[in-house]
Amino acid sequence: MRVLVGYASEHGATRGIAERIGLRLGEYGHQVDVRRLKGRRRCAGYDAFVLGSAVHSGAWMPEAGGFLRACGAELGEHPIWLFSVSMAPAVGGWFERHAKEPKPLPQVTRALPARGHRMFAGALLPWHLPAFGRLVFRLMGGRYGDFRDWKDIDSWALDIALDLSESPEVRANRP
Repeated sequence: MRVLVGYASEHGATRGIAERIGLRLGEYGHQVDVRRLKGRRRCAGYDAFVLGSAVHSGAWMPEAGGFLRACGAELGEHPIWLFSVSMAPAVGGWFERHAKEPKPLPQVTRALPARGHRMFAGALLPWHLPAFGRLVFRLMGGRYGDFRDWKDIDSWALDIALDLSESPEVRANRP
């Protein structure tokens, strides 16, 4: 199957996750394009989609939302998986206690027959924040680092690859 792994990333962690998912899907024989969603308004030519975005202020980045709005009707005709990259669970403290599902996702998952949504931790390094933001972040108990769980990402990509490889009859009878 031809798969678009599309992403919206500010500092590169989400791009890295998308690239890893694309690599794993390719290892299972799927033709994969890993592309940034910024400015993309066409989704023709793909059999399936894995779409993800960094989460900022509790929401997907505007470029991801723009792609979903532009291609929503066509996306609904294909298998689709969604992933979000948020630092809240990984950095702990106040951030973890107040983490929620990204704002647009309930609407998106109702409008599209998404086969799944996964929340992954990303990376947060000091230079990702302005000076005042670094101060507040440390005072609130946050910690810096690359928190991507490659084993979890690989496992999810394998689930997608296998799902794409199954016949509709096998998929319909799976528990």
